[in-house]
Formats: sequence, C-alpha cells, structure tokens
Amino acid sequence: MSLTKLGNYAEGKWVSPSAEGEVLHNAITGEAIYTAASTGLDFGAMMHYARTVGGPALRKLTFQERGRMLKALAMYLLERKEDFYLVSGYTGATRVDSWVDIEGGIGNLFAYASLRRQFPDERYYVDGDAAKLSKNNTFIGHHIMVPREGVAIHINAFNFPVWGMLEKIAVNLLAGVPAIVKPATLTSYLTEAVFREIIKSGIFPEGSLQLICGSARGILDHIETQDVVTFTGSASTGRMLKSHPRILSESVPFNMEADSLNCCILGADVTPSMPEFDIFIKEVAREITTKAGQKCTAVRRVIVPADRVEDVTIALGKRLQTTVVGDPALKEVRMGPLAGISQRNEVREKVQELAKSQSIVIGSLEHFEVMGADKEKGAFLPPLVFLNTDPYKNVACHNIEAFGPVSTIMPYATTDDAITLAKMGMGSLVCSVVTADDDIAREIVLGAASMHGRILVLNADCAKESTGHGSPMPLLVHGGPGRAGGGEEMGGKRGVMHYLQRCAIQGSPTTISRITNVYQQHGKQFETDKHPFKKYFEELAIGETLVTAKHTVSEADITNFANVSGDNFYAHMDATSLEGTIFEKRVAHGYFILSKAAGLFVDAKKGPVLLNYGIDECRFTKPVYPGMTIGVRLTVKEKTAQEKKTPEDVAKGIVKWLVDVYDETGETVAIATILTMVKMLNQD
Repeated sequence: MSLTKLGNYAEGKWVSPSAEGEVLHNAITGEAIYTAASTGLDFGAMMHYARTVGGPALRKLTFQERGRMLKALAMYLLERKEDFYLVSGYTGATRVDSWVDIEGGIGNLFAYASLRRQFPDERYYVDGDAAKLSKNNTFIGHHIMVPREGVAIHINAFNFPVWGMLEKIAVNLLAGVPAIVKPATLTSYLTEAVFREIIKSGIFPEGSLQLICGSARGILDHIETQDVVTFTGSASTGRMLKSHPRILSESVPFNMEADSLNCCILGADVTPSMPEFDIFIKEVAREITTKAGQKCTAVRRVIVPADRVEDVTIALGKRLQTTVVGDPALKEVRMGPLAGISQRNEVREKVQELAKSQSIVIGSLEHFEVMGADKEKGAFLPPLVFLNTDPYKNVACHNIEAFGPVSTIMPYATTDDAITLAKMGMGSLVCSVVTADDDIAREIVLGAASMHGRILVLNADCAKESTGHGSPMPLLVHGGPGRAGGGEEMGGKRGVMHYLQRCAIQGSPTTISRITNVYQQHGKQFETDKHPFKKYFEELAIGETLVTAKHTVSEADITNFANVSGDNFYAHMDATSLEGTIFEKRVAHGYFILSKAAGLFVDAKKGPVLLNYGIDECRFTKPVYPGMTIGVRLTVKEKTAQEKKTPEDVAKGIVKWLVDVYDETGETVAIATILTMVKMLNQD
C-alpha cells in the first residue's frame, strides 16, 4: 500500500518529496501511515526567499497590523480544530492531551495578538526612556528596536507538534520576522495538517512561513548574521547545533529549550489531612500521565519530607492505579501510548539505567494492562515511580531523564535540603512548590530561582484556578539555565524583543522626536490656531502644542480641593506642622495641580475627543505654594490607531499627550503623560 507523502512548503509552493523518506507510524496500532522526506529542497534558496520576500513584506506592516493578523489566524484555526484533533489521535494523545497542544497553541496566537496593544502603530519600537546627555537638554540619547532582517529557524520537538510551532511563530510574526519551521519528523504529520490551513488562509504575506517535514540536515550552513535559530529537544542535540561553525562565526542568536529534570516539592508544613496534600498528589499524578509524560516540563523528581514519603507513595500509587492506559479513542482511557516505538524503547532503556540505583515502587515495566489496543504493537508504557532513599549518593535521578511517564520520589530533611536537591538537576525549566506556609514558599523560591526558569507555588487559595506545573504561559518566559538550555522564549514583550535589534540613537530632542515619531521633552514645539481638542485623530501632529492661560494658586484653592477630595494631609492643611519637613508653608495638592492643568487645557465643547483614557506616568517635581502662578504646555506625544471591533464601531485612536505644568519662573512643577480616545475623521 502506498503511504501518504508529507509535503514541504518552500519558496511559495508545496513540494512533494521525490523519495519515500522516513516511515511514520500510528502510535496506537503501529500501522505505517505517512512518509516524510526533504529531498528536492534547496535550504539556501528557502533562506534567501524568506529574507527577500517574506521579511520585507512583514516589515512593511506595523505591530498593530501584524497583531490583527495573528488574531485572524487564531480565529481561522479554531474553526478547524476538530480536523486537527483527528490527526492528533495518531500521536497517541488523549483528547485532553490534544487540547493542550492544539487549543493551547492557538491560545498563544490570541495572546500575542492582544500583546500588540503594548506596541505602537509603527514598524519599530521605542524602548525605555530618553537619556539626558547634556546640561542644556540639546543632546539626548534613546533606544529604538527594529525587526531583524533575517529568518527565524525553528527546530521543534516531537511532543507538541502544534503548540511548539504556534508558540514560536506567534512571536516572530508579531516582531516582523519570517520563519522556517522544522518539526520533529516523528509527529510532523500533525504540524503539516495545521500548516496547510495556515497557508490556505492567506492571512500572512507570502514568504512569512515555510515548512520542512523531513530532515533539515545542513540548513545551518546557510545562516547569516541577521537570522535567529531556536531549538527545542534534547540537551545533547542542542549543544551540537549551538556549536555549529556558522552560529559562531555569524554571531547568530541561538535559543535553546531543552528537556530538564523538573521537580515538585512538598512543603514540610503539609500533612495528609491538609488540602495541600491532595493538591500535591493530583499535580504530580497529572504531570506523570499527561502526554504520557512526554513533556519538557513534566515532573521527574518528587521531593518530599522524609516523614511523608510513605504517605505520598501510598496516595500517589492509589491515584495512578486508576489511570487507564490504552487507545485514547475510548472514553475510559486516561493515558495513551508514547509517540512511537522508538520513544518507548528509549524510555525503557532509561528506566533500566535508573533501576540500577533505585527501586520502582509504583507500576511495572512489564506487567500492565492496555485497553483497546495491543501493548506490543503500540508504544505503550504504564506510569512508573521510583523511590530513591539516598538522593545525595544515588544521583542518577538528577542526571538521567526517562522522557515518558516516569518519576522518582526522594526524601529531604530540611527546607535547605529540598532546595539543594532541586538545584541538583543542574538547571530546570520549572519547579513547583506545594505549601500552605508563605514563609516556606519564599525560602524555596529565593533559594532555588537561580537554577529554574519558572517556579509555581500552589496552595488551597490558588490551586483551583492554577494553570498547573507543566503549562508554560504565553506572557511568561519559558526556558531555564544549565541543563534546560540557557534560553528564553515567549515571555510576552520580552520574547518579541529577541527578534528585534536594539540600536542606541543620539541627537537633538527635535531630531530624535522625528526619528521615533514620539515627542521628546525639550524638542521643538509648534502651535496652531485650532485647539487640539477640536481636531480629529488624523489631524493631530506629533509635537503640536497648546500653551494655556495661567492660574495663580490661592489658599482657597487648597482648602476647597481638600474639602472636595477629602485629602486633609497635614502638609496641605496645617502650617504649624511643617517644621522638619521639606515644605516652607502649606503646599498645594499634587492632584489639584494636575486637575487644574486639565481645567486649563481642556476644551469644554463636544468634539472629536471621546474620553480620557488614563494616565501613563505622573511626577510632581516642585512644591507649589499659594501665590505661585502655573501654566501648561500640552503636547501631542504619540498616536496609536485602534481597529474597529464591529462595522458599526466608531473609528478612533489613542493619543498620548505630554502635560508639562510650569511655574512663573518657567520651571516644571508637574509632568504627566495622559491618554485620550479621539475620533477619526475617516469612519470607513
């Protein structure tokens, strides 16, 4: 019987391999279902195509436009998710396992689509605050971040063929960088099914994404300085790739996320009668069985107070005994097979190595039942738990990872011991701590953080809504030091910046304002005859300024504001209490100054300004006393257009204004950035 050849997507077209390639099997039945090969592909040409076609097209778009495309793609894929669930079944995943992979991956697209609101409606990002570099404010420095002009090469692992792709491309696409996706061949058929729909959608510009299902050996020979390489998989393979001569000679960023010996620690305060004990057992059992333990974040080491080892072993054993192993299509089944026979054999070998220095106390490598399938033809293994009574002497559990439903219980005497054991993994993606004592939580987190990329603290207060030990979240970093690879991906805005080049820029405030399209304080301002609050979004220009009338602050102002606000702080109301303070006499409320500033610059009549959206930053820099006179310079600082949520929605944008309140000497007494929502002239 002829097997289906997986396609590769290169240089704008689907390419069917000329050779049969590697045979891929159904993890449940062992039946051959696909072949994957990369024969006929020119990796150098693919890289050139990404750099010259995909990159320029993406860089023409703003962060807002790219973010909206991510949202559209997420909606498109979500409508077709059931097709992906059918293919995911071949990997041995249960419905819950597939949900994490498929809908979790789509969730990353949604998360990064929403993240666009933290970026400007520009093709670049202005990073941080300006640096004052001269006495008279004529020379400043700033940082701007632009998309790298290369391609992201994503070399992914077999265990999450959808999530692994989507969580990475969400970031590089928002940044404006094209990608070549190389899924692990073992489960690449699921990646290919989703990728076909991505291309069919036509949402992103041509050249934004390419796919290699077969071997990509040799692709790193073509990388250049502006490229980025990401790798997820075994530490040994990652180290080999990271040392590639082109990575070194071209100084190419290499992000590595490797499998690690993650741990879950039971706090010394927790007894079997506490809810935290049940939380601990449930969390460990879930991490052993989800995806049949094939997770880079799975719990491999269970660190337990010495006097709780027996309780934990009994409770965990009872829970794991209820885990039905078999064909995931059956409703009774809670854990399917590993992704393939090769994976099962590799895990068996690792289990036998671990068994040389510790004993299996839950499960059996040979004697277990499988429902609805042949356990020899399929890649089945039961949950297996070791007990290591001396984890300081028998250290294999800190060095050998069986990438399946396998974990080791080990005792500790003190919290310091627990921290030491956690760190003996020599760098992990995640550690979880279950305790009702916040002091214990603090001690473990601060003690173990240097060796972990993420630490989850669970107790009865948060367990119900917790996303769990093994779930990296889009807006938090995923990665870890040492054995975990020393990399960092996702992480919200931090992740996007991995694909941007930061460049320091220096010049006059006026020049830097023009370059960044963000007004820099002390830059040139200009006035117009029309009040800015009477102008539509498109009519407002960066640097446009309103200089207001002035107001002399009186003691009556201070008293009246105190009565209205209820703020009777002594410095405002009691002149006899000022000895030993920085104030010379009763001082005006800072919020009165800001409120009065609004009274000076606001145009009261109905116009394009729809509402006050908030305050980004505010500082009161000099005391204002009765008798002092204040005025305001209101300057258009930055503009961001907003998309219409419905055809009937009002077209509008957010305008940031620099509010500079100054006194009769010209010195700034308060400075703030306020935001208004402003109607657009063009409502189409």
